[in-house]
Amino acid sequence: MVNVAASTVGAVTVALPDDGGQLALSWAAQTNTGLKRAGNQDSYLAAAPVFAVADGMGGHAAGDEASAAVVMRLAEYMSGDFASTEDIARALRQASDDIGEIAGSRDRAGSGTTVTGIALTIQGRRPYWAVFNIGDSRVYSLVDGVLTQVTVDHSAVQAMVDSGRITALEAESHPNRNIITRAVGFGKNPVPDLWFIPVSEGARLLICSDGLTKEVDVDLIRLLLAEATDADDAAGLLLEAALAAGGRDNVTTLVVEVLRSDDVADADTTLPRYD
Repeated sequence: MVNVAASTVGAVTVALPDDGGQLALSWAAQTNTGLKRAGNQDSYLAAAPVFAVADGMGGHAAGDEASAAVVMRLAEYMSGDFASTEDIARALRQASDDIGEIAGSRDRAGSGTTVTGIALTIQGRRPYWAVFNIGDSRVYSLVDGVLTQVTVDHSAVQAMVDSGRITALEAESHPNRNIITRAVGFGKNPVPDLWFIPVSEGARLLICSDGLTKEVDVDLIRLLLAEATDADDAAGLLLEAALAAGGRDNVTTLVVEVLRSDDVADADTTLPRYD
């Protein structure tokens, strides 16, 4: 569903190709305005085969409409049990055009949004998550108790960390931490980073806006994601932690759990296809 409610839950079982058995998923999403903002510029899509979170650009006109445009186009372009990366790319391009029309019709300087998510795909007849990202919302993967940040932020401070100018710890409190270097909108072709990771039974994947990651440290994220009873419990615990830490921004948590996978994929992942 496309952010028409503060929370949602769902589940699905799909058949794998070549009589490869079944894949069962459950998921839950929660979103909250937070304790300091007047409105919620986050939007989410929680409907297999695509799960995504978009965060309208703070300080820019119509950020809420921009984030909604992205998840609406992603929902529109997806059909069937599995998605394609080509459909994701087309949806993002169309959303960028939509955002341009929103800005033009309102005589506004510009609108934009981050977007990050996972799409259930088939690669070489096997199921993989296609992880896509533009901006500083994030995807994490928890497998066998190990939490991995899959996405890499498109932000000014991340560029400084990559160049060795500051440390990751310094980035958390840097005055430029809210400056995004890539977004959907502003008349530019949206080019996502893209990874493929295996669909592992028992894995939990977290998709979230920076309203979570700027309030809750990674150790607590891992603990709550690991100890939650199910996807709905995990999404709720993480959102509550962000609010308890100050809730200075909108926060959205979307958790997908792989309940069953009859396929055994390799543990390797790819580098980003697009830089």
